[in-house]
Amino acid sequence: MNDMNWLAIYPEILLLAMGCVVALVDLWVTDEQRRPTYWLTQLTLVVVAAMHFRDFDIGLTIYAMQGMVVADPMGHLLAGFACVATLIALVYARPYAGVREMLKGELFILSLFSLLGVNVMLSANNFLVVYLGLELMSLSLYALVALRRDHAVSTEAAMKYFVLGALASGFLLYGLSMMYGATGSLSIPEVFDVISKGTPNRAVLVFGVVFVVAGLAFKLGAAPFHMWVPDVYQGAPTAITLLIGGAPKLAAFAITVRLLVEGMIGLAVDWQQMLVVLSIMSLLVGNLAAIAQSNLKRMLAYSTIANMGFMLLGMASGVVNNNTLSAANAYSSAMFYAVTYVLTTLGTFGMVILLSRQGHEAEEIKDLAGLAKRSPWFALVMTLFMFSLAGVPPTVGFYAKLAVLQALVATHDTAYIWLAVFAVVVSLVGAFYYLRVVKVMFFDEPTDTAPLAAPGDVRFVMSLNGAAVLVFGLLPGGLMAMCAEAIVKALST
Repeated sequence: MNDMNWLAIYPEILLLAMGCVVALVDLWVTDEQRRPTYWLTQLTLVVVAAMHFRDFDIGLTIYAMQGMVVADPMGHLLAGFACVATLIALVYARPYAGVREMLKGELFILSLFSLLGVNVMLSANNFLVVYLGLELMSLSLYALVALRRDHAVSTEAAMKYFVLGALASGFLLYGLSMMYGATGSLSIPEVFDVISKGTPNRAVLVFGVVFVVAGLAFKLGAAPFHMWVPDVYQGAPTAITLLIGGAPKLAAFAITVRLLVEGMIGLAVDWQQMLVVLSIMSLLVGNLAAIAQSNLKRMLAYSTIANMGFMLLGMASGVVNNNTLSAANAYSSAMFYAVTYVLTTLGTFGMVILLSRQGHEAEEIKDLAGLAKRSPWFALVMTLFMFSLAGVPPTVGFYAKLAVLQALVATHDTAYIWLAVFAVVVSLVGAFYYLRVVKVMFFDEPTDTAPLAAPGDVRFVMSLNGAAVLVFGLLPGGLMAMCAEAIVKALST
């Protein structure tokens, strides 16, 4: 436990080194398209993702940095997916950024450092490491949102994101300080041991848990801590919205597991009640508010809130009557939901980017009018994304929702079964605004009749993204097994 073991964090070391290399190389790049910087960044992401997936296959759990870091299958799997999400986001973002004077070295450098913060959070085994990774990720994203310095809406979104993000970090830090005061340790396993022995002051612990859950809810974008999500998603350049909606969601899920499950599962009776309230409010606020939106990015922001609420249902059903038999099933279902949601939302915002052109942001739902006539293929791909978010079979979103509902019903607890019924009803209401987008694409007349052009790499990745949403829906077993293996090994160490 006291071994430094630098090999345990070699993917993070490589990511840090390459972030610095990309920053230096970009100083000498004269190409307006930033091709050397772009391809070096993508190569870095491919190599780091391959490292993490290889370590996941090996399946070992290694503690390093005197026990402050843990390299386990859950961290490796989520880090691999985070690298893939960032890679896809940059493919979609490059043409958009190129015509808006955003295609600078900072876009790629800050994306790498944001991903480094995500990786640090995924491997955290100590409260300080969680906070270090959180701030590295958040500060990079604040700067990315403000990348268009002469754009008033983006600057306003960056300020809102910064102020509310700082408030969320303060909540989380205050909660963690209360946990430290009650247990005398910053190490997550030691906090678990102290709580399981039942010796600390329970009132102080519960007080700390309240602030920790509030901080996590801010980062997830769950109601009532959701106020930053619609404004930031709408105000940020769409390329940056894509980065915010990808890897950071996986990091938020991971620290929720690290803190609440690995560290504070002895207090599950307290924090699960909070998660249930958060999930109910998120499902109601997200789905009902999205119906009233005409702005596509804002609608998708409320959709994110609703989807985070659904994921929290899985997190809230792991411990029933102090029994942890359903924990692995519940948390693996929530992890599967988080991964597949990120996969779908990447494609959705990628399509918004694709429809945007110089001098025009395709942010309104009406901008999708007649897409089936302009490009039948992209209309079909967008339909798959909308069906997946709505939970329509045979897309992966249907199986993800089914897995969470199955976890709720498997508890055999009346309250959780009614919660599952509530989630189904609210999701049916939410299906309206997704299907409205499909209706606009296929049945409304286009305002722009020009064929939809896309660079070859964007067309290829978009098609692959749409195929993945369909294939994982038809054959979800492999990905579900990987999530289950990762959660089981995380809970057993």
